[in-house]
Amino acid sequence: MRYPRVFPPVFVIVLLSAALPAPAQESGNAFPDLSTQGTMDIPTPPPAPVVPFIDLSVRNPQSGQEVAFSLQLLLLLTVLSLAPSIIILMTSFLRISIVLDFIKRALSLQQVPPSQVLLGISLFMTIFIMWNPFQTIYTNSIRPLSQGEISVEEAYRQAEAPLRLFMYRQMATQPDNIRLFMALRGLDQPDTLADVPTYVLIPAFILNELTVAFKIGILLFIPFIIIDMVVASALMSMGMIMLPPVMISMPFKLILFILIDGWGLLTDQMIRSFVV
Repeated sequence: MRYPRVFPPVFVIVLLSAALPAPAQESGNAFPDLSTQGTMDIPTPPPAPVVPFIDLSVRNPQSGQEVAFSLQLLLLLTVLSLAPSIIILMTSFLRISIVLDFIKRALSLQQVPPSQVLLGISLFMTIFIMWNPFQTIYTNSIRPLSQGEISVEEAYRQAEAPLRLFMYRQMATQPDNIRLFMALRGLDQPDTLADVPTYVLIPAFILNELTVAFKIGILLFIPFIIIDMVVASALMSMGMIMLPPVMISMPFKLILFILIDGWGLLTDQMIRSFVV
């Protein structure tokens, strides 16, 4: 009697593995399909930034031209450092900035418009008013000096003349400040502008601009003070003592200022107040 031959399980597994196709061997470090390619290499760092080398050396001048150039450079740096003071004190900037600050306080405004905005308005209005003197300075002083046609002393005199004429014109009708500083200095009373030194003309002009600006400020305050008094009286009559009158009067001031075109009138009168 024959019994059926039973194959061991290990032998069956070996036969099945031999019959199945072998999987394809991937060569190298290739990634499967539809996968993001990557690398393990370290990227090359970018080159270092190039910083220019500046060498400032101090040595003795070799000629008179080098001495003159050093003096011109020193004078130029001095003028640039004093440029803000020159613009503020020797032009129309002083009066305009003070008047704009007065109108801001008269309207009871604290943060609007900001001080930087008021200074910017004053600067560009100064450029508008002083355009002719500035153009004369550039034509007669700065451009000839840059082209080497005139000396530094001549350029200074040419630049000084338009500013002196502008400052003198503002005080032509009221020369009391000029007489005051001439007397304080012990100088004779001047007959013409040529008799007034620059160091006397500048403080006289500053004092005159402060006086005119404060006069304009007083005229600006009068109508708004009336509004404050009316509002304060109305609040007192209603027994609202704890309520600040400024909170109620400020909207009425703004309405009045807008209805009369306050910015336009203020700008027009300030520009007309200068004699150019």
